[in-house]
Amino acid sequence: MLLSRGRRSPSCESQPHIVEKTGSMSQSLVFADLTPEEMAQVVRYLRGNLGVQLVDASRAKPSDNCIASVDVQVPAKAEVLRFLDGGGARPPREALAVLYFGNQPDPNVTEYVVGPLPTPVYHRDVTVQKYGGKVPYHRRPMLGSEYKQVGAFLEMMAFAAAPTFLKEVFEYDGTNAAFQTTAPHGFQSGDRKSWFIMFQNVSGFFVHPVGLEVLVDHSSLDISRWAVSRVFYNGQYYRDMVQLESAYVQGRISVEKVRKVPQDGDFSSMKPRAPSAALFPLQYEPQGPRYSVRSNHVLFQAWSFAFGMSVSRGLRLFDIRHKGERVAYEISIQEALSVYGSNCPGGMSTRYMDGSFGIGRYTSPLVRGVDCPYSATYVDTHSLSETLSPSKKKASLCIFEQNLGSPLRRHYSNLQSLYYGGLVNSALVVRSIATVGNQDYIWDFIFYQNGAIEGKVQATGYTSSSFLHGDGLRYGNRVWEHTLGTIRTHSINYKVDLDVGGVKNSLVAHDMAFEMTRAPWSPEQQIERPRLTKKVLDTEDQAAFRLQSKMPRYIYFAANSKNKWGHQRGYRIQITSFAGDHVPEASSMERAISWARYQLAVTRRKEEEPTSTSIYNQNDPWTPTVAFANFINNETITNEDLVAWITTGFLHIPHSEDIPNTVTVGNSVGFLLRPYNYYDLDPSIYSHDGVFFTSEQDFTACDINPIACLPKTASCLPNFPPFTYDGFQNMSRL
Repeated sequence: MLLSRGRRSPSCESQPHIVEKTGSMSQSLVFADLTPEEMAQVVRYLRGNLGVQLVDASRAKPSDNCIASVDVQVPAKAEVLRFLDGGGARPPREALAVLYFGNQPDPNVTEYVVGPLPTPVYHRDVTVQKYGGKVPYHRRPMLGSEYKQVGAFLEMMAFAAAPTFLKEVFEYDGTNAAFQTTAPHGFQSGDRKSWFIMFQNVSGFFVHPVGLEVLVDHSSLDISRWAVSRVFYNGQYYRDMVQLESAYVQGRISVEKVRKVPQDGDFSSMKPRAPSAALFPLQYEPQGPRYSVRSNHVLFQAWSFAFGMSVSRGLRLFDIRHKGERVAYEISIQEALSVYGSNCPGGMSTRYMDGSFGIGRYTSPLVRGVDCPYSATYVDTHSLSETLSPSKKKASLCIFEQNLGSPLRRHYSNLQSLYYGGLVNSALVVRSIATVGNQDYIWDFIFYQNGAIEGKVQATGYTSSSFLHGDGLRYGNRVWEHTLGTIRTHSINYKVDLDVGGVKNSLVAHDMAFEMTRAPWSPEQQIERPRLTKKVLDTEDQAAFRLQSKMPRYIYFAANSKNKWGHQRGYRIQITSFAGDHVPEASSMERAISWARYQLAVTRRKEEEPTSTSIYNQNDPWTPTVAFANFINNETITNEDLVAWITTGFLHIPHSEDIPNTVTVGNSVGFLLRPYNYYDLDPSIYSHDGVFFTSEQDFTACDINPIACLPKTASCLPNFPPFTYDGFQNMSRL
């Protein structure tokens, strides 16, 4: 053990923050999320100018009018580029408001663009323009108030018909049941029938099924007309709760009693089973952050970009530049899809489309030192969803530079000359974590010093489960006494609008093939040598690669300009995925998730095709509001503004190690965007972090080897701020 005596190490001193040109930061505000004040102004305008009463969505009945959400309306790309690059006027700042009109003869969902902000004076209905017609009311995503109303219906009406069964089998007392719903809600357009799965109301309830599932028809706008359509218990179906009660009282039910667990969930508790011991390693910045965050603009070494948080789709980036040149206009999450299997009705009918619930809406406050490094920069986000007032999520986005603990590149030479050259792999990470029901998605965008960008998602949270009965092991693994961890696929879709050397690009594929040749110096001998294959993909059909099909290993967006060596400058798309199979295309709902047919599809960029899916697809996948398959219509994609739609994912077969909950290890997928002949050489050679010394140099001297100076330059105590967390007050209104 080493004991330090005498002087205490000094505190780390921050370097002066990077000074940005005012223009770059203020220009990025064209993409900025709405401020709470702007959201409040939009609500005030809508309440005063639509001529109808708007009820607070948190208390709304299906038969009311309400504001479901308000988000920023990002201007058209052409307008933005005129402003950013051509000295044009700043586009007007506008909001997109989604409203439910249940209190009128023709109930529907309407989308309004409201502007200009901060003081709106106009609104225009863009629903027909966006979707080709009105959005039927049954397609609306369920509000939290509707879930509460169904819960009240179950407890007050449905369960009242089976008091003996519930009391004797579950010891039901009105407080010890939790419910998880399924989606979509039925089998055809217009259906709104949901299976509600009953669990013990304890910590980690998702893995405590009790065997009872109830199908509720809540399609009527009159809550008094809601009804139970079917009941399932322990492998048997019943007409309603009355029939279940009758069968139980008459002794005609096979009862499987589930042991009542304590409030902490017992095996599902995430409370550590071991006491704290030696502290885990921490990262710190000896001279302060080497990046800057101003409003929605980030600057890191040669990188700059704007960030935002969509209510439905989550984290998104705009105007991504390296060495001052735009390489991508937009990189954004589009959808997270889960398709479940089970021999219970709720599980087998579940196809969650998390964008409908709100990936951004359910972005959770981050825990310092666990969710992100302790010294990261934490950013608050604001949203307006299912209420008349904005809400603030404190510290729900983090930005940090991370030393990945390995070299980005290196070489040790012991031939001819003796030297070492290397560069630490230090990258900037932008992260948010969305908790949608049982699932936690860790969303990262990572910026490397060699000009590469990585989009990555890691999945954790609780596994979803069914009650184990009958042939349940065909659909997963048993993970506890009565708990079946049910098989499911996870598919994640991204939009990547690359602008490589300008807006107009082509798509090029490089790969390899072996060719046989005679050795020129020994013609009787044969050599098999790999050679480069090249192909320009001219049409959208050629650029749509099915999920499990073979795709060229090098596929890139090519610019109209060339590098010093005569090659088209490009950015390559490299996908990491362990996706399960896609839903068969014969399925009546497949077109709603047809983006998941493709591991990669490149299409012409169109303002009328801003997203690969719609929040309305979840509740009416049989007549999808947006069908991605329609985007691919064999248009030419040579020298056009192009968008890459990337699907990545994994198959999850839950196992005993998913208890208490799922780890991120092995559950990480995503994509890389890598420069491919974009530069004349690796741009990271210009990094200030490089290390080089020869056998003839004094590698202990600071001016030769900066690593040798660490005892002086990094022997300081990091200034860790006090730990705070606002995650349990995150629903408070501003």
